[in-house]
Amino acid sequence: MTHEDGRFAGAAGGEIHWQAWDVEQPRGLVLLVHGYAEHSGRYVHVAGRLNASSYAVWTVDHRGHGGSDGTPGNVESFATLRSDLATLRTMAEERHPGVPVFVVAHSLGGLIALDWLLDGGEAGLSGLVTSGAAVDPSVGTRVEKLVAPVLSRLAPNLGVSRVDAAQVSRDPAVVSAYDADPANYRGAIRARTGAETLSAIGRVMPRLRELRVPALVLHGGADRIASPTGSRLVAERLGGDDVISREYEGLFHEIFNEPERDAVLDEVVDWLDRHC
Repeated sequence: MTHEDGRFAGAAGGEIHWQAWDVEQPRGLVLLVHGYAEHSGRYVHVAGRLNASSYAVWTVDHRGHGGSDGTPGNVESFATLRSDLATLRTMAEERHPGVPVFVVAHSLGGLIALDWLLDGGEAGLSGLVTSGAAVDPSVGTRVEKLVAPVLSRLAPNLGVSRVDAAQVSRDPAVVSAYDADPANYRGAIRARTGAETLSAIGRVMPRLRELRVPALVLHGGADRIASPTGSRLVAERLGGDDVISREYEGLFHEIFNEPERDAVLDEVVDWLDRHC
């Protein structure tokens, strides 16, 4: 396992922080897509487990997150997120040509990944794994959905709601580390981010049947940050005939950071192995 990181020019200007946990002669390449208000550095243990099974792991900090430029907590545009992911994939495939490519995406990263796949990212992809995907179309009232675009234009950095760190994991050490991590965004969800998220959900969910990629759709059954309903709908609507859905009873939002994390990651690796 070797680690490296750097920065590339972001689609919306500024620079995007990327990092990779690499292995020699990988059997597969995993593009890891983190969730809202966090950063890629929280996935060192995930990368370690994947590296141990000969998977190279490449990832970015989304705009406004971690070491990337931008207003903290403001993703600004899903179009730029898609473009930044495409740049990461190009870099990773240049390093590891010809190996199967997978996406492992958590929370808002699941929505970002699906949006990217529908925008052409599915081509040549060997599989998709989502964890706690934030895709529930029932999020937001009718009034909130009408107001969101207006707030996004007039006050894009306005804070509209907060993520409850206590709902991230049942492991108190994980919650404490989440709260203490200076690279996490701990302010209220920005109006622009909320509007972009609602727009992406409305764009993605009706088109899921167009996606034929093999998928493993995972969710914590006690997730109060992103409703399991969203993942159930993804599993039902994906157009391929190789879709597995798993809901872990009693687990909170970050299933890769729950006390049962080892069993969850083993299931991910087993699925990747079957799809190499």
